[in-house]
Amino acid sequence: MAISYSEHSIEKVTFNLDKNLKEKVMALKKEMGVSLSSIYNEAIADYLKRKELECWEKAASQAREDQEYRAFSEAVGEDDGGVYEY
Repeated sequence: MAISYSEHSIEKVTFNLDKNLKEKVMALKKEMGVSLSSIYNEAIADYLKRKELECWEKAASQAREDQEYRAFSEAVGEDDGGVYEY
């Protein structure tokens, strides 16, 4: 079931969590005075950012190893940046 709050759509989810990890999360919740939802949302958002960065880093690594791409990049990089009218 999705609930809409202004521009955000919220959906309730259920998942399994290791008991020891949950105890640590509950302690953090109490210490910080925040909701479990805010902790889970922040953790998942951070995880997704890290994974996206890993994908970009992997793609950059592959591009550095691709001789054809490197030659193209070097050719494009030799442009003096001037604006020309045709």
